[in-house]
Amino acid sequence: MKFGDNKSSERCITVVEAGRKGGLTVLTTRGKSWFAQIGSEGQKALRAKYPNMAREWGRKGGRPRKPNLSDLREPGE
Repeated sequence: MKFGDNKSSERCITVVEAGRKGGLTVLTTRGKSWFAQIGSEGQKALRAKYPNMAREWGRKGGRPRKPNLSDLREPGE
């Protein structure tokens, strides 16, 4: 049996579609205020972990991201 083969007529959904569906379900059950609450808790945790970095990241345009493999390659490869 190959991945994605179903006996029923349902089509497989992508990871992006599954995430969107789950997020919308949480939004309908818990509401926008819940997302605001967990966002502020996450910000407090980030500021506790990196106390002096928020201002610097704000000047740079946000928290730095991990480099992609394409960023690590030499030009012309």
